[in-house]
Amino acid sequence: MSEMHTREPGEVFGPRMTLFADMLSVGLATTVACLPLVTAPAALSSACAVLRGAGEGQPATAGRYFAVLRRRLRVGDLVAGIVALAGALLFVADLALAGAGLPGAPLFAVVAAAIGAGALVVGLRACARPESLTDWPAALREAARDAVRDAGGTGLVLLAVATAALCAWMLVPLAFLTPGPLALALTAIDVRFAAISKS
Repeated sequence: MSEMHTREPGEVFGPRMTLFADMLSVGLATTVACLPLVTAPAALSSACAVLRGAGEGQPATAGRYFAVLRRRLRVGDLVAGIVALAGALLFVADLALAGAGLPGAPLFAVVAAAIGAGALVVGLRACARPESLTDWPAALREAARDAVRDAGGTGLVLLAVATAALCAWMLVPLAFLTPGPLALALTAIDVRFAAISKS
């Protein structure tokens, strides 16, 4: 039998349920850490690092999450947050201009949406990269390469974002839990592509 089917003495649920509960607690901690908005990239990157550590036998708890986040809130992390926030505001402003009925608005909206989706994929894949803990430019470069080389992973990132948005739209309280599953999906996509690249 594999390790995933074994239980510790006194453990009510198996390891998969434990990982699910840990993912939700890390997700709630990530939601709280994202509230200042400029901390969102560092918060999501820390969640991915903690969940990646769970695959290596490290605890995936909210306490460990905040310990990782405290060690890494540096100027570079805040700059990454400011750039991400500015990009999101620019994207919203572009879509508002396209909706105002300017000439060529439909084409402009399609181009803006494609650019926004590309930037979102690269940004999210960068958060899942281990380099994001210490070097955002390197993480972004590698994430951009991954987005091009791994079309399947890029599709999975967009699907994960769409699923998170749909869950939050259907039931607003779920919005507070979505960062955990999103971070787990991003981490799994990155680990999957790393394993494919090595083979």
